[in-house]
Formats: sequence, C-alpha cells, structure tokens
Amino acid sequence: MNELTSPAPERAEFEGGERTIGAILLGAGALTRPAVERILELQREKGGLFGDAGKALGLLEQRDIDFALSRQFDYPYLRRGESRVSESVVAAYEPASPQVEALRALRSELMLHWFNDDVAHKSLAVVSEARGDGRSHIAANLAVVLSQLGGRTLLIDADLRNASQHALFGLENRVGLSAVLAGRASPELGNLSVLPAGVAPPNPQELLARPTFGVLLERLAEHLDFILIDTPPAAESADAQTIAARARAALFVLRKNHSRLWRVQAIAESVARARTAVLGAVLNDF
Repeated sequence: MNELTSPAPERAEFEGGERTIGAILLGAGALTRPAVERILELQREKGGLFGDAGKALGLLEQRDIDFALSRQFDYPYLRRGESRVSESVVAAYEPASPQVEALRALRSELMLHWFNDDVAHKSLAVVSEARGDGRSHIAANLAVVLSQLGGRTLLIDADLRNASQHALFGLENRVGLSAVLAGRASPELGNLSVLPAGVAPPNPQELLARPTFGVLLERLAEHLDFILIDTPPAAESADAQTIAARARAALFVLRKNHSRLWRVQAIAESVARARTAVLGAVLNDF
C-alpha cells in the first residue's frame, strides 16, 4: 500500500517528543542545558521529581511541567506564542478549560453513536445554516480533541467558496481539496492532518458532486480513524447537503439567539432524505 503524499506540508503541529521531562523542555526551548544540569544536580541531592526540583530553583513553572507531561503521555497541546495555529483553536492550547471539557463530552457522544471501525462510519460533516455560526471553529477544535485520543484524524475544509481552516491552523492554501478533486494532488496523512480547501474553483458545486469525492472519503477511511469535514453555510448553497451525503453523517452547529430553527429543520430534513444520519446539534454561544 503506497503512502499518500502531498506536494505541500499540511500536517498540524501535534507530535510527541523525547520521553524525559528535561529532554522535552530542552527541545522545546523552555530550558537550557546548564539549567537542566542544575535541576538534575538538585534532584540527585534532595531526591523527588524533576519538576519539583525545577520549581524549587525557579527555573520551571507548573505550565512547563504540564506541557512536558502531556508529551510524555502522548496527549500533546501547544504553547501560546510558539505556533502558527490560531489561539481560537482553544483545544490546542487549553486542554483543561471548560470549553474543551464540553468538546470532550461531544466527542464521547460521537464515539457512542457514530465513529467506529466500520469504514462507513469514519466521516462526519459539520453543518450550519449561516456564516458566523462558529461551524469552522467547532470543526477545528473537535478535530483536535479527536486526535488526542491517539487516532489518525483528518480535517477537510470543503468550503470551496470561503475557506478558513488553513488560517486557523497556519497553513498555506495553494494546494488542497479542490486540487484533489480535480485529480492534481493527494492528501498527506498524520496523527492530525488538515486538508485545506485550496484554490477557489469556478465550479465548487460540480466538484463536490463528482463521484471522486465519495471515492476519496472511502479511500481515506481505510487509513484513518476520524474524518471531519467543514462545510459552507447551508443557506447559501447546496454544497453542505452534497458534502453531508458523501460523509453519510452530519452534525449541526446552531448559534445561540441567531440560528433560525425553521430553516435549520428544513436543512436537516433535506440532509436526512439523502439517507444521511443527522447525529444532533451543538448550541454554540460564540
């Protein structure tokens, strides 16, 4: 089986590192080598943990230790100011925050009711009625918490009209889904990968409606655990319904005091008629 490759690196910045706390923080630039030696010397003299010795010397803060522990236990997150990923992807920076706890609860529901080893249950379209509902941010953060389970996760930006995932993850948008559907590229896969939308095509509806998209998702499902698909606003075009039908499942995002229930219901009914599972809705107070 050939490795899928991409002409441009579009892999998100979530990787494990060395196993010791000192080596991890040294590699991250949080400690110098002389500082590591000082901590190790105090640890040898007094005993105890590396982190406690570092704090006693004033060389480490608790956030440094939490960061290193996350790498040791394969639960990576990012440090603010040290990544191109937008800080609005809160799951990438604040894994203990209330917002991320809510995302974990959503993840648990999706694991119970949709995601499993069946290739037909690997893809999920994230749909909303209007622009500004927070759909793209929910998709981005949900992709992060899914990847933190250790499964291979791919986030696809299928909004070929007004793409945003490349900006949220600090990626280039020269090559993406539009090129893949046109047969000019293949996506790269990693623990958390992002396939941006790419160059805006003149025929987004026609590209998304091609059998190529469904074949792509089936092929990717053989290599991945989770595939999330960000979609255009459903009220602006039929793209979201087409994408949801290809994914076979849809999660709706509603904006508090903003989304029109009658329109969301009509969109959900349209999606369901295409034999797509409507898994529920997230009320986003964005």
